[in-house]
Amino acid sequence: MSEQNIVDITAIAYLIAGVLFVLALRGLSSPESSRKGNFYGMLGMAIAIVTTLLNPQIVSYTWILIALVVGGGIGLVIASRIAMTAMPQLVAAFHSLVGLAAVLVAAAAFLLPENFGVVDAMGNIFMASRIEMALGAAIGAITFSGSVIAFAKLNGNMSGAPIMLPGRHVINAAIAIAIFGLIAFFSIDEVSATGGGDIMWIIIGLSFLIGFLIIIPIGGADMPVVVSMLNSYSGWAAAGIGFTLQNNALIITGSLVGSSGAILSYIMCAAMNRSFISVILGGFGGEDAVAGSGELETRPVKQGAAEDAAFIMKNASSVIIVPGYGMAVAQAQHALREMCDLLKEEGVSVKYAIHPVAGRMPGHMNVLLAEANVSYDEVFELEDINSEFSATDVAFVIGANDVTNPAAKTDKTSAIYGMP
Repeated sequence: MSEQNIVDITAIAYLIAGVLFVLALRGLSSPESSRKGNFYGMLGMAIAIVTTLLNPQIVSYTWILIALVVGGGIGLVIASRIAMTAMPQLVAAFHSLVGLAAVLVAAAAFLLPENFGVVDAMGNIFMASRIEMALGAAIGAITFSGSVIAFAKLNGNMSGAPIMLPGRHVINAAIAIAIFGLIAFFSIDEVSATGGGDIMWIIIGLSFLIGFLIIIPIGGADMPVVVSMLNSYSGWAAAGIGFTLQNNALIITGSLVGSSGAILSYIMCAAMNRSFISVILGGFGGEDAVAGSGELETRPVKQGAAEDAAFIMKNASSVIIVPGYGMAVAQAQHALREMCDLLKEEGVSVKYAIHPVAGRMPGHMNVLLAEANVSYDEVFELEDINSEFSATDVAFVIGANDVTNPAAKTDKTSAIYGMP
């Protein structure tokens, strides 16, 4: 088979993989089609991996096979042991690995540009390749350090409360300007394989730092947006490295992940009445709130026993369940489903209302309810069920104070100010 035929087959295979990735995203947009979406994604990834392994430029498969076996083995162990309630931190951890991989590939391409075919006859790295390396490494470093902090906050290794550094916006702006300036200089300078390394390493170091500084001021209520945005960052990092490696599958996949993650983040911010820019830049999650003056109106608290709630729901004709992060922490999804089964046996209509940012990652509540074998037909998104609340008999809120507390709209001293 001629080299041109191999190139043509590779291009077609990557195109097919890209189409399958698009179908995967479409499938994952709905719980009913999520299994099909997963299948399309796995098939597309399998085609991309096999096509890459058939590249005639590969000299030895030893290290590749070792990496596949070790990585696949670790992934299999994690997937089989991880609890559904720990999914948010697992997603954050995987995002960090994508970012680190982007940094390592960019560093390898910079140190050994001849092996990547990105040098001219004089031994200088092409300008386009320098731009791709610098941007890919910077975005990857931000993704890695930001994801590590997100993992630590979600996993309880560090406080989930916002950590507000004095002058953080000025510091972040200065670091961002420095990174862009260094990338511009790195791109226009004639950097060869043996020179200019200091600039590349400074860019990576500053990117690690700003990723850390951007995430630490963000509180737990904003974590779904953070996880989604880090997902977007990992996609753009992969796309940048795809240009460096001249790999169309990476470019397509990275662009899909990057754009979809950014769109999802914007949608969730709109659902929280938050500014997209202020959340991502650490402006929310912990305003320097001043304690209340004590002039707040005191109202009587209505309390009731479990028996009272059971009586009310049993005698209702319709009930809407609003689950939140508290349900995940208590792992109460199975007990909730059993309760709802009893209500349905009594002829009560039961529906589940899912807020876009309920939990600690996009789709967190959907995953937990699916684990408890709740029918997809009973689960509704915010825009599909909001109009039904005025006509329903009972709204049962379980662990969802972050998305149902009316005071969060106006009380700036609240830890969840801005929601719902």
